[in-house]
Amino acid sequence: MQKQINIQNKKARFEYEILDTYTAGIVLTGTEIKSIRDSKASISESFCEFNEHGELFVINMTIQEYVYGNYYNHKPKAERKLLLNKRELKKLEKEVNTKGVTIIPLRLFINEKGYAKLDIALAKGKKLYDKRDTIKDRDNKRNLDRIKKIYK
Repeated sequence: MQKQINIQNKKARFEYEILDTYTAGIVLTGTEIKSIRDSKASISESFCEFNEHGELFVINMTIQEYVYGNYYNHKPKAERKLLLNKRELKKLEKEVNTKGVTIIPLRLFINEKGYAKLDIALAKGKKLYDKRDTIKDRDNKRNLDRIKKIYK
């Protein structure tokens, strides 16, 4: 039984307001899947962008070089194509062009068939006061949980 791979972008939910989520496949080359299975990947600074042909790419995603790979190794910060339905791609491209939102990766995982998948989200940046509200809500919830624990 293989271990679960679940690489998350923890800052994304704090920095952005999530509007809609999708699950996309990733086109990987060479030794990239082996590095992902070793949890040697990071999506914290990455974002998604359309090219001139209407294809969606994830930019700035880091997959470290495979330790046992030789000259077949991959580039750590290469652009990687995302696989979605044509209908979903058109919808996302329209939203990005008209509303001024962005597409960010939330989670990188390997499904039950062994394929690498990326959860992406259509997101809108939060203002500073929204972030303060998020911090305040999180602190209030934590304090409430402490009080409930004491009286149980």
